[in-house]
Amino acid sequence: MNVKFRAPLFLSISVILVALCSCAAPKYRYYPKPSDREVETGVGSWYGSDFHGKPTSSGERYNMYDLTAAHKILPLGTYAMVTNLDNRRSVEVKINDRGPFVEGRIIDLSFAAARALDMVGCGIAMVRVEVTKRVKYYDIPYTLQVASFREKSNALDLKIELDKKYKDVYIVATTISNTEYYRVRLGYFKSEGSAQKEAQRLIEDKYTVFVTRRD
Repeated sequence: MNVKFRAPLFLSISVILVALCSCAAPKYRYYPKPSDREVETGVGSWYGSDFHGKPTSSGERYNMYDLTAAHKILPLGTYAMVTNLDNRRSVEVKINDRGPFVEGRIIDLSFAAARALDMVGCGIAMVRVEVTKRVKYYDIPYTLQVASFREKSNALDLKIELDKKYKDVYIVATTISNTEYYRVRLGYFKSEGSAQKEAQRLIEDKYTVFVTRRD
């Protein structure tokens, strides 16, 4: 008898939860080609107190109350207008960090920027990123990130594996929330196009790859 009543109740609760958290499950995704980076649409997220006061890729200290963001490709110092496509709120941010190294996400916003877009509660949202101010000179090469480990031995094992087929494999250590991580990366590419071409080889070999800068 409990079974008969429990199923409809569970279904009703599930429907309500899905409705409340619909912003956490974007219905569409669009990832532009390298030449289309001036306007980019995809999933945005945010990072906060765990990183507050920690150095960013630009050398600046991360301040969760500043309007900043992390991006894998855009030159550090670039300014971009980010629009939450669910509510059309917009905010201009300065790119001063690298990331997010999570599959499917294109930008990681500061807490202040996420609050301006009203996406703190949901955590993620479908956003449009438009470059508003470019860096005058920027000639930092590209690289590929294949994995990130807490255990250095795991990173070394992957490096040995990749060394058998790929060139210029290296490990970068970084500290996040007082925890050391070891990122396995490879390559030195002058253009994003050449980096994407090598990334495709890795994808065909069943690796998860992120194109980013070597800064």
